[in-house]
Amino acid sequence: MTAPRRALIVVDVQQEYFTGILQIQAPPRDQTLANIVAAIEVAQQQDLPVVVVQHELPQGAPVFAVGSESWSLHPEIEERLNPSWKRVSKVKGSVFAGTDVAQWLAEREIDTITIVGYMTNNCDIATAVGAEELGLAAEILSDATGAIHLANEAGQVSADQLHETLLVLLHSNFAAVATTQAWTAAVTAGHALPKSDLGTSATQGRAAFGA
Repeated sequence: MTAPRRALIVVDVQQEYFTGILQIQAPPRDQTLANIVAAIEVAQQQDLPVVVVQHELPQGAPVFAVGSESWSLHPEIEERLNPSWKRVSKVKGSVFAGTDVAQWLAEREIDTITIVGYMTNNCDIATAVGAEELGLAAEILSDATGAIHLANEAGQVSADQLHETLLVLLHSNFAAVATTQAWTAAVTAGHALPKSDLGTSATQGRAAFGA
């Protein structure tokens, strides 16, 4: 089995998620940031291509207004930027929508993307789903991503519940889910991360809930 040709996708590690109305609630944002930095360091050590993504909206927008504090990358990411990395701005959830990221990855013969950053419940899941259409395998690091509490007319869900539920969903079809530590071991060994499938997940789900 050939080793995966990975690229690390650093999604929207911006100040909004630390000081704004979209503050990450679970896992703890400082812990997820530390794991994002650890994944970046592994990518540098292993010479993996890196894509740094920034969400942006027009000036005056309540979040991610271009040039604002909300829009700015977290200093831990800003100070590590490397000229060899691809930087891209986006206005939609998936990093592939309206950008040339897919082309950039194809030019480097990448077949697997590793997703870190924010949020599990928006841009991360959109990117993993988008990767499927492009024929790319996806990985998502459970402790280097995060979610927020949500409540609206359809109901309410805590960030913990949302994050866990989406990771189970992703692992059942769209992405291999692993910790940063497990991913580091896989990268170092040149191995793919294990991923479940919908049938297996359904069978195990029925066993777990007695249905």
